Amino acid sequence: MLLLSMPLALFAATDAGVGIAAIEVADPVGGGKMPGFVFYPSTQAGQGATTIGPYDVAATFGAPEQPGAKPLVVISHGHGGSNLGHHDLATYLAGHGFIVATIEHPKDNFHDQSGDGQAVVMGGRPIQVAATISAMLADPRWKALVDADRIGVAGFSAGGYTSLMVIGAVPRFDRFIGYCERHPDDAGTCGIAQRLSPAGLKQALATMQEDASRWGPTADPRVKAAFAMAPQGISFDEPGAAAIDRPLFLYYGENDHVLLPSENALHLAPLARTLVAIKQVPKADHWVFLAPCSVALAKDAGEICRDPDGVDRAKVHEQVNADALAFFRKTLGVVGE
Repeated sequence: MLLLSMPLALFAATDAGVGIAAIEVADPVGGGKMPGFVFYPSTQAGQGATTIGPYDVAATFGAPEQPGAKPLVVISHGHGGSNLGHHDLATYLAGHGFIVATIEHPKDNFHDQSGDGQAVVMGGRPIQVAATISAMLADPRWKALVDADRIGVAGFSAGGYTSLMVIGAVPRFDRFIGYCERHPDDAGTCGIAQRLSPAGLKQALATMQEDASRWGPTADPRVKAAFAMAPQGISFDEPGAAAIDRPLFLYYGENDHVLLPSENALHLAPLARTLVAIKQVPKADHWVFLAPCSVALAKDAGEICRDPDGVDRAKVHEQVNADALAFFRKTLGVVGE
């Protein structure tokens, strides 16, 4: 905990530049390819931001890699998210000696949410993270730069849920029945419940529970730690959360209206035996964990770019990114610079 309380100045950006490369990972769940990016430390000094769609990313395509094996962190985006939604965390970690990989989860991204509430997403997401790790360790370019014994995951919202499953959590989807009885007006989480009869909902969740295991175990023994931001935790009962067997850091916004803290992060905290720390962002809503928005993104996606009065997203991310770095350095056995 002392490490996690160190001043932000100790984690100021290094002089190393950050490179970025596009990747495609084979999807073992639905077939096809998952587009993503690899961020890596470079011997080339930073060249400023690269514009990729609506994102201004502090990394350079084609930059030469720093040689030597480095820890790997895979970032899993939230429901309807993007493989660049957490680009500032990715570039921050890469600037401090990490390899970072991101992917776009099929049928649960900003242009295709057709798998919402289905086994292909609820059970498939952690399998896709594992496939990304396997792809990095097999790729001729990246395998020499990744230390296979030092791998972590980070995730936001549905990506936080994904991260929990990767380190052992076991979901029980019938828990949504009780949640939706307590919060019948939560259309985002309980939309399916509102469309089905109680018997139909129970059957649909039972089917999803059975189908979600078709791709094999969701826990990945190669992953040593998880950093979960505003995770969906409704799915996990006491045994399911207690099955987490590796270090976990939880973050949440005090006024999260999408994933209520009392039903998610605060529900998980006392059940996770390996919890390293839990932090609250005062006054913040759900979207505060997405990278600070560019002018272009703020124009097109205003809701996810706006924060309540008194919340400075850029300053929040200075702390979140520093905490992630400290956590992964500690749990993956990385000596800080």
